[in-house]
Amino acid sequence: MRSEGLNEDARSAVKSADRLLDLFELLARFNGGLSHTAITEALGIPKSSLTQLLKTATGRGYVAYSAAGKSYRLGERFTSMARLTSRRQDLVGLAQPVLERITAQTGESSALNMLKGNDAEVVATVSSSQRLVSHMRLADLAPLYATSGGKVILAHMPESRREEYLDSVSFDPITANTLSSATELRRQIDKIRREGIAYSHEEFTPGIIGLAKAVLAEDGQALGSINVALPAVRYNPRAEALIADALDEAVAELQRQLASADL
Repeated sequence: MRSEGLNEDARSAVKSADRLLDLFELLARFNGGLSHTAITEALGIPKSSLTQLLKTATGRGYVAYSAAGKSYRLGERFTSMARLTSRRQDLVGLAQPVLERITAQTGESSALNMLKGNDAEVVATVSSSQRLVSHMRLADLAPLYATSGGKVILAHMPESRREEYLDSVSFDPITANTLSSATELRRQIDKIRREGIAYSHEEFTPGIIGLAKAVLAEDGQALGSINVALPAVRYNPRAEALIADALDEAVAELQRQLASADL
C-alpha cells in the first residue's frame, strides 16, 4: 500500500500495521522464540516502539512471552484461528451428504450456513423435491437477526463479539415479522443458548419458517449452522419434531467426523 497522499495519522497507522505483520512473520520462523533485543535488531524497530507493539500483541494473545527464556513467540490466538479456519473448511467438505440425508428424512430444503461479516452465508444446500419449496442458493446472504441459521451462529459467538454486534446492528424491516429491537433478539438468543435450536417465523421470507442448530468447535463457537426451511403451510408440531431430530442427528454426525479428522 502506498503512503503518498495520506495524512500523518494514516501514515503512522500503515507503519504500525506493517511492523505488526513483520513481527508475526519473524516469530513464525523461530519456534523457540526471540528476545526483545533480537527482534529489534532483526526488524530495525526502535525499542520503545517494539515494546508497545509487543504489549498490544501479547494482550490480544497473538504473541506469548516466556519469562524463563525472556523471549517472545507466536501465541495461542494464532493456533486457535488456524484450527478454526481448518475446521470450517473441513465442515464444508463433509456437509453435502449430511444435508442430503436431512432433506430425505424431512422432505424439506436444508443448508449449511457460515458467518460472513454480519451476515450468514449459504455455503452448501440441498433443495426439497416438493412443488412448494424454499430455495436456499449458494452464496445467499442474510442478516444474522433474520434467519434461524444466523441467530444460532450469533448465540454461540464470543460474548464480546456478540455484544458489539447487538450494540451496533440496524434492524431492517425485511418482512412484517422481522425482529425490530436488540431487546427481543437478546431474549431469543438466551432461549437459543438454553434450548440449542433457533427459529425464524417468516422473518426473512414471507411464508417460510426456518429451524437451525449450530455445529460447534471445541471452544463452543459456531463453526456454522445447519438449517431446514419449509413453507408455513406444512409447519406443524409433527414437522417441527421431525426436523429437530434430524438436525440433532446431523450436528452430532458432523461433530463426530470433525473430531475423528484429528485422530
